[in-house]
Amino acid sequence: MECRVSWLGIDGMAFSAETGSGHLINMDGPPEAGGINLAPRPMELLLAGAGGCSVFDVVLILQRSRQAISGCNVSLQAERAPEDPKVFTKINLHFQVKGKDLDPAKVERAVKLSHEKYCSATVMLAKTAELTYSIEVISE
Repeated sequence: MECRVSWLGIDGMAFSAETGSGHLINMDGPPEAGGINLAPRPMELLLAGAGGCSVFDVVLILQRSRQAISGCNVSLQAERAPEDPKVFTKINLHFQVKGKDLDPAKVERAVKLSHEKYCSATVMLAKTAELTYSIEVISE
């Protein structure tokens, strides 16, 4: 895996990343650090990546478990250390899984497997942060 990040060279702290798969992502720093709020902060993208990784796993596991899943989202709330490096210290992932006749035990299993085994991002973040999760099953 690879990525190239370039400072955009304008007044401020905006950057553009080109991923190994050829996609572009813009980032910016907060105004108090010289950014001008053009794009998400790098740490926001890290948190979003963890959410995307985890939802990917949950959907795939439930589909393979023959669950009639029609929607899945995760809301992440994170706390960071007050001093540099301001790593994440706590992250809560709240999953909302929607479908017809979903088995709550299978939903719990899918989230747990992602959280403990498959999601590289959350497993890595768990090295510095306390990770917790909650689940809401929504019936159609």
